[in-house]
This record gives sequence, structure tokens and C-alpha cells, in this order.
Amino acid sequence: MKGKLYIVPTPVGNLEDMSFRAVSVLKDADLILAEDTRTSSVLLRHYGITGQLQSHHKFNEHQSTDRIKEIILAGKNVALVSDAGTPGISDPGFFLSRACAEEGIEVITLPGATACIPALVSSGLPCDRFCFEGFLPQKKGRTALLQSLSGESRTMVFYESPYRLVRTLEQFVEVFGAERRCSVAREISKIHEEHCRGTLAEVLEHFRETEPKGEFVIVLAGAEREPRAEHRNKYK
Repeated sequence: MKGKLYIVPTPVGNLEDMSFRAVSVLKDADLILAEDTRTSSVLLRHYGITGQLQSHHKFNEHQSTDRIKEIILAGKNVALVSDAGTPGISDPGFFLSRACAEEGIEVITLPGATACIPALVSSGLPCDRFCFEGFLPQKKGRTALLQSLSGESRTMVFYESPYRLVRTLEQFVEVFGAERRCSVAREISKIHEEHCRGTLAEVLEHFRETEPKGEFVIVLAGAEREPRAEHRNKYK
């Protein structure tokens, strides 16, 4: 019998955001793969999880994936966690998930924590349709990507570090215009969680005056959609 690969979300802030099922899966797993074993050890100790822990991150995932597949094919259940949130969402996890799926191994992803959804829902911007862009390229392709999004009508979600936040907001003003609405969420699910809402110009001014600290999610309103022809005709 083959084992299974479990993708297990972990809290992005408050440790109490961990689900009962996630704790159960981690306790039963034969092997737990962690992006950073030091970070994950804090969470595992909090919930009395004592299983075998092994590092699995973007610098070693290509080398270790074949060996992990063999462990699962031998009948062991393996759980993958990242430092915070859902593995594969701007974190290691995609490469292993794809390799296991191609091998016919069952990949089970538990629903759970991620920073982008709370930031989006709390933003006050439309969240029925949105696109997730994650971290922008730091150099090559950055400007071209932003230009390609200038006409995007869906709400857009970005991750950003405190060191690049102001510069990113400045670029957003250049590309999307100073009056485009946005919300910047800081430290989701942590003690100092904060949401700064307004136009890009207003939010940029706030973070020019207040040094950015923590982890950030930028939620940006989409471009206004042209009304459909039948709706335009209705009001003529």
C-alpha cells in the first residue's frame, strides 16, 4: 500500500488558528517535512507533536523529492508544512506535490491558514473575483508585469516585504494611478494586525511617515470595467 502526502497549512500568526485535523495529521505522520525545522519545532512542541522532522525547502527540494517519493511508495505517510500558511502558496510545496501526483501518490491538502484571504476579505474591495500575484519579481520583468496588470479588472493581491513596501506603492501610483483604491494588511492574525485603507496616494503617504514593520499583503482594486453594450443602451 502506498502512503499519502499531506499538505498541512500552519498559522500565519496566532497559534490557535491551527485546526484539529491538522494537529491530528501531524501527530499520525511518519515524517514531517518543514521549510525551517527551527520554526516548525515551536509549533510542534506547542501541540505535543513529536514525529520525525526533516527540512524541505526551495534549496533542497529538487534533490530530496525522489527520496521522499520512495518513502511514500513504501507505505509511509508524509506531511509537508511551511513556516506559515499553506505550502505551495509563495512557499515550497508545488514541486513535491506535482512529483507525487505524477507518480500516482494521493496528495491531500487540508484547508487552512493563508494570509491572502483574510487580507482580501477585510479590505472592503470586491472579493468575488480576484487574482493572486504573490511576490513581484524584484528586478527582471517587474515593470512589464505591472504594466500587463494595468487593465486588470479583478481585485489584485500581492505579498511584499517591509523593506520594499514604499517603493512598491510608489510604482503602483505610477502604473495604476494615485486614486486607485487599495488596502495594505500588516501582521495578519498577530497581535499588531493592522489594515490601512484608502487611495494609493493616501496609503503611500501613511507608510512614508510610519516605518513599515512586519509582513504585508497589498490588496489593490481592479480597473473599472466598461459596462456591457446592453447595459449602456438601456440608459440612453
